[in-house]
Amino acid sequence: MRRGVALLAVSGLLALSAGALPAHAQAGRPDKNRKGESGTAPAAGLLAEEKGKFRVLLDGKPTGTEEFQISPSGNQWIARGSTEVSLPGGGSAQVTGTLKLNADGAPVRYEWSAQGQKKASATVEFEGGIARMELRMEGSSPFTQEFRFDSPRVVVLDNNLYHHYAVLARLYDPNTKGTQTFPVLIPQDLTPGAITIESLGAQEIEGARLELLRVRSADLEIDLYLDGRRLVRLAVPSAKVEIVRE
Repeated sequence: MRRGVALLAVSGLLALSAGALPAHAQAGRPDKNRKGESGTAPAAGLLAEEKGKFRVLLDGKPTGTEEFQISPSGNQWIARGSTEVSLPGGGSAQVTGTLKLNADGAPVRYEWSAQGQKKASATVEFEGGIARMELRMEGSSPFTQEFRFDSPRVVVLDNNLYHHYAVLARLYDPNTKGTQTFPVLIPQDLTPGAITIESLGAQEIEGARLELLRVRSADLEIDLYLDGRRLVRLAVPSAKVEIVRE
């Protein structure tokens, strides 16, 4: 999976704010559709209502914040987040995302928008393992692309929207345990792929006993620390990135 799993901290948003999209997107030509791997099917009713704020730390220094809310909407769920990160040399960039989900975690619709040196937005519609995206970027014609997956339960993990990992933590089945695999889409990167999640048990972190889930892609490891099923900390040691809940 290119760029690991939405590498997180600032990289994805900085690339977008500088107008750097994949070459096929800049040229307005879709690449060949790629398939993600099948995911572990979560049981229905796993999501829970919550609201909070994350601090983004890069090499121990504050570089951004995200405010988010996950709440029911009829028979479905809505996960919303808004992140602001500092840009090198001054200024800031913002990204917002709204993800509509079924009760079993399968995505229905996702919208994101970002503003830095340029503005961009996109809409993704999910149906039966197919994700259809329309990307709109300032100064360019709209771009469309379709992705196909082996399962409708695609995990959306977008750049700089860390509450998506709070949703992911709910999808891991603690009763089955072991290594569980999920198909993934990173909308801002136009990147499908797959991740695995494994529970490493309880860990002592700053005086608190937290459950550790390790998320792996082909080239990245992300540690999720949970209080019960609630995400309170996220770490990418190789990138010196930490996301801490306030």
